[in-house]
Amino acid sequence: MLEHRRWASLDAADYGWLRAKYHFAGAGLPVSPDGNAAHRALGPLIVWNDDEIAVGGGFPEHGHRDVEIVTYVRQGVLGHRDTLGSEGTIRAGDVQVMSAGTGIRHSEVNQGDRPLKLYQIWLQPRKAGGQPAWDTRSFPKHDRSGRFAVLASGFPNDEGALPIRADARLFGATLKAGERVRHVLPAAHQAYLVVASGRIEVNGESMNALDGVAIANTAALDITVIEDSELVMVATR
Repeated sequence: MLEHRRWASLDAADYGWLRAKYHFAGAGLPVSPDGNAAHRALGPLIVWNDDEIAVGGGFPEHGHRDVEIVTYVRQGVLGHRDTLGSEGTIRAGDVQVMSAGTGIRHSEVNQGDRPLKLYQIWLQPRKAGGQPAWDTRSFPKHDRSGRFAVLASGFPNDEGALPIRADARLFGATLKAGERVRHVLPAAHQAYLVVASGRIEVNGESMNALDGVAIANTAALDITVIEDSELVMVATR
């Protein structure tokens, strides 16, 4: 079953320095009062925000606990600093993970000279508590050309992926027009797929740039690439 969440149907907010679209409703975020309740969580996947942060803008220091936060940078340069003493510069194609655990405070700012575009993804951890942690890694797009590559994972057998403490995997793919890709989903898994750029068909249904789709009770995804595309997906169980 495919449940499309088209770009135009997403809740939105505009704070001047931040323009955000919310693929998932609620979760304590500032969605509109008449937010789309149909855009419910998907297993441990509770938040997927499409954020655009203006030059010089950013989130001042604030805190989290008992959540796994995965940041996928699509354009620009993100600067990170936290109370663990971690500092990082995350560029387009890079992924950042933060396990909030018993509590962490951090700030994130646009360090570039053009708008910063990123996906911020929140996952419920397997269990509460634990020491907070932070990491980042570059994932060259040529390494995921023509296929879904695992970028972050809560499973120990996914070598090279950033570790998270949730029953989920983050995938990325860069696909050329005319390609066809089949991705098998294990039984009882759900997934959420977003077209970061380009245009595709999934199991015969069209998706345009920035559209999302929730996937359940589906054994495999058959993707036909209409335009060169960048895809991001989280699969959960």
